[in-house]
Amino acid sequence: MPERRAGAGRYAPSPSGDLHLGNLRTALLAWLFARTTGRDFLMRIEDLDRARDAGSAEHQLTDLTRLGIDWDGPVILQSDCAAAHEAAIAQLAAADLVYECTCTRKDILAAPSAPHAPPGAYPGTCRNRTAAERAAARLAIAPRLPALRLRAPAAVNTGGFTDLVLGETRGDIDDFVLRRGDGTIAYNLAVVVDDAEMGIDQVVRGDDLASSTPRQILLQRLLGLPTPPTVQYAHVPLVLGPTGARLAKRDGAVTLSDLAAGGMDTAAVRALLAQSLGLAAPGEAVTLQQLMARFDPAHLPREPWTWQAS
Repeated sequence: MPERRAGAGRYAPSPSGDLHLGNLRTALLAWLFARTTGRDFLMRIEDLDRARDAGSAEHQLTDLTRLGIDWDGPVILQSDCAAAHEAAIAQLAAADLVYECTCTRKDILAAPSAPHAPPGAYPGTCRNRTAAERAAARLAIAPRLPALRLRAPAAVNTGGFTDLVLGETRGDIDDFVLRRGDGTIAYNLAVVVDDAEMGIDQVVRGDDLASSTPRQILLQRLLGLPTPPTVQYAHVPLVLGPTGARLAKRDGAVTLSDLAAGGMDTAAVRALLAQSLGLAAPGEAVTLQQLMARFDPAHLPREPWTWQAS
């Protein structure tokens, strides 16, 4: 076993239904990254949108346990971290880094973009409004409330970091949302605050989130939280469905329950996931201890894995 060290990795599913093969594969990788580097492995349920839960969080934890994945300490609920989220916004606001935004998605897409800005980047419509203009804008959208956006420093428009899987990675940074108009804390802020509160220094997740990581690193710096290289990021390839799109439940038998109903038990699913990562031969039964002994991030596949239901 690797020597225990400070810090931790984590898995943080949203409770929007049973985990599918793509979710389970990422969870397995996050566990392997943490355990093979001597880190604790923590579990956080990202339940800020409580309407999506319907009890699925418990199903998700049960499926992870069935797969053999364990974690240290209690499961953290993101919804219990509201005070820390609001404190972070207050800290940014005190530095004049927060402003109200009344734009809809349609408004943003219709607005002229700044030169060289990527499609969908926020054009700064509400950035420099006067107090009177802000009051008029709030009145115009009532009873809807304004969102809160980060006033990104003028010198920042792109950011880069070194990813353990992708290597040098960059992403654009605009004035992104910190809190939605319905009061829900935005993902980029919540994940930064929660990871810091939990002592997470290794983040493993799907590579579809890699482009948002520079925004999160900027927030870490503005809030005085640990940043790379103290915090490591590993964005792993996704699982695709038969059409080439990201795997979804509409692609058929993709959850442990669905696969079990078709005759594939949990051990067979674990073997399938290991095979997809180059950690097992076709049909080879494997334990998590065996996978730990074989795991080497340098040899992970860099391309997505396509699931074809039999």
